[in-house]
Amino acid sequence: MNENYFRLLAAILFFSGIGISIYFRSKADRDSGGRVSVKDEGKPMFLLLRLGGLLLWLSAFAYLINPAWMAWSKWDLPLWLRWLGAGTGLICDLLIFWMFRSIGSGITPTVATRSDHQLVTSGPYRYVRHPLYSIGTAYFLSFALMADNWFFAGMGLLALLLLALRLPNEEAHLIAKFGDEYREYMKSTGAFLPRWKS
Repeated sequence: MNENYFRLLAAILFFSGIGISIYFRSKADRDSGGRVSVKDEGKPMFLLLRLGGLLLWLSAFAYLINPAWMAWSKWDLPLWLRWLGAGTGLICDLLIFWMFRSIGSGITPTVATRSDHQLVTSGPYRYVRHPLYSIGTAYFLSFALMADNWFFAGMGLLALLLLALRLPNEEAHLIAKFGDEYREYMKSTGAFLPRWKS
């Protein structure tokens, strides 16, 4: 199958996800009176996440503009795996919309919470405390399959590792904001995947 078909599918799903994110993040900033500070992030983590994110986004754009630029990390995957990537990407876009719609103005790009932040335990938050991290990782893995490229998979997993390292700081802010309510919420949900109940 022609590479351009997968590149077109990847572009449609990629820009759909970006559009959903921009819309809901902008709305959250407007509804809450502005952006939250990134100073609580800590400079090393802030720089690692932003530089890693920039590399991931630029490499995705490079593939979408000209796949030959990313040919050095080609996988040679079977066609069915590339189609699996496209299907997974579509599911991720739907999940991203569900997640953003559920959290509303509570979404922030950092570990800090908004002054009017309410604890959300509905939608995907009923099962997972940080669904954006899980969905984002699955999304970049799906992009890796569509693009037939191991670099995107590696970068997506590296991003998840960095977010996991940042997680204690983020959850400390949420505990400071919500106290025992958040501690109880932690007992019934997983950080990135649903918790199996016995």
